[in-house]
Order: sequence, then structure tokens, then C-alpha cells
Amino acid sequence: MTDQEITGCALRTRFTEAFGITHPVVQGGMQWVGRAELAAAVSAGGGLGILTALTQPTPEDLAREIQRTRDLTDAPFGVNLTILPTITPPPYDEYRRVVVESGVGIVETAGSNPAPHLPLFKEHGVKVIHKCTSVRHALKAQAVGVDAVSIDGFECAGHPGEDDTPGLVLVPAAVDRLTIPVLASGGLADGRGLAAALALGADGVTMGTRFLCTREAPVHHAVKEAIVAGSERDTNLIFRTLRNTARVARNSVSDKVVEILDAGGSFEDVRDLVAGARGRKVFEDGDLEAGIWSAGMVQGLIHDIPPAGELVGRVVDEAIDVLRSRLALAAGAL
Repeated sequence: MTDQEITGCALRTRFTEAFGITHPVVQGGMQWVGRAELAAAVSAGGGLGILTALTQPTPEDLAREIQRTRDLTDAPFGVNLTILPTITPPPYDEYRRVVVESGVGIVETAGSNPAPHLPLFKEHGVKVIHKCTSVRHALKAQAVGVDAVSIDGFECAGHPGEDDTPGLVLVPAAVDRLTIPVLASGGLADGRGLAAALALGADGVTMGTRFLCTREAPVHHAVKEAIVAGSERDTNLIFRTLRNTARVARNSVSDKVVEILDAGGSFEDVRDLVAGARGRKVFEDGDLEAGIWSAGMVQGLIHDIPPAGELVGRVVDEAIDVLRSRLALAAGAL
């Protein structure tokens, strides 16, 4: 493995070395989910936990959540800051300032060009991971100075972009063109996925849906049970006709959204169905038909609800077993 090393029960990569973590496993930022308990558990397990800034109503609330995370672990963790088009933008500058003043050393950016974030973060030594859905966007992020990219294949939950390129192609295509560390994202749930990502040249993995289905994830247990019961076919792609594709769990609401838009409807025709408040109600109350909620195709590979820190260790142990068995196979062929 180029720039990768199996040491004892750890996998050392360019990403773990640059970001000061033990295992090349990142819990991606998730709205309403990236809170202190989950982020701290992932980081304490040797991975990189991520708080979601905009889950917190105000920058002051984010500062308190950062402190809560520090009270739970001494391990490094990061903060996700997603910039999306909105009529009334949140005070991004204030959120950035809280990250810096709180001494957080890692930020995950997403949603649009990371350039506006970088001057302040670079000035204070904050490392930036940018989430991308294409090689061209990853190259642009590298050019403006991010430290790593997390590249989402078409299998992912949330917004996979409009190219429909699956991870098996997208990850090595990105690795071939980039010089900074690359994290594979989308369709990853276990050690087989981590081993495959490393074989494709990635320096680690980002997992979202898999961490949504852990004990510390702050969502209703019914949501976690639905993920365990779901298959790889139980998602919908909404907003396709609007060229703002999002992968969400299949339920009566997302089925209706697809039906309306496929029949020529506009965003106004589905606005109430896709309201964020309804999706939040799913997570809080466990009413799986209350709104739309993000889930990846990878739910077909999720069969339990473990502690998040235990999951990190299990994924790494499984990956090491896979890599050693493949190496042994190759040795036997020589």
C-alpha cells in the first residue's frame, strides 16, 4: 500500500499522520446528528468525530457544544461548516470565529467553494477537509488550499452531485489527480469498505449513515431500527429534475416528492413535504413518515447498533484482516 502502513492493530496513512488521529475513520458532519456525544465517542475510539455547526442555533450554542465535547474526550475532533443557498444566511463569520477561538484544529467544509473559510482558518493553523462530489471540485479545493478532501460517491446519503459517479470509479480518479490526502465516502460501513478504499488509493474513509446507526447518535431508536431493517434499495433520489439531487430514505413522503417532481412539479409544489422541520421530527420523535431524512444505500450493509467507538475499532480490525488475507493470497500466487 503506497503511503499506508499496517502497524500492530492500527492503519497509519497520510491522513492519520497529518490530522493527528489513530485510525483513518471519520464521522462525517450530519445535520441534527453531529452533536457532542457522537463526535466524542468516535474520537475517543481513535477516529475523527465531527460536530455539525449549523445543528446549533447560534454561534454561542456551538461554543457550548465544543466545550461539552471536550468534557467527554481529550482526543481531536472537528467541526463541520456547510454553506448552502438560503434566503437568510446564518452568521458564518461568527461560526468560524467560534471554531478558532475555541481552539478546534480541524474543520470539515461542504456545500460550496471553501475559499471564504480559508484565510481565517489558515491564519490559526486549522486544517480543512472539504467534501466534494467530483474530481473537478476536488481539484479546485486543492488549488485554494484545503488540506484533504472527502469525496462522495453516488451511493452516499444527502447530496451526491449530478454526475452519478459511483465511488469505485470516483475515488481512484480523484487519487490519480490529487496530491493531498483523499477520504472515500459513500457506501462504506465496515472493514471491507475501508480495505477497499485503501486499495483504491484513498487515505481513509468518511462514514455517515453507519454512524447514524450507533448508540450515541442522537436520533430516535426507531430510525436506527429502520436502517438495520432497510436494504440497499430502500432510498429515493429526490430533486433530480431540479438538478439538486438528494438521496433520502424511502418512505411515503419521499415517494410523493418523486411522484410530484417527475410529473413536472416545481419546488414550490413539494416545499412543505421537504421542510427541514419535518425531517427533524423524524429524528426526534421516531415517526418515520413525518418527513424526509437522509440515508445512504449502505444501509443494506448495516445490521446492528453498536457503540460508536467500538465500531471504529471493529472497522479497522476487519480491514486489517482483509488486507492481510489478500496479501497472503498474493504471496501464494508469486
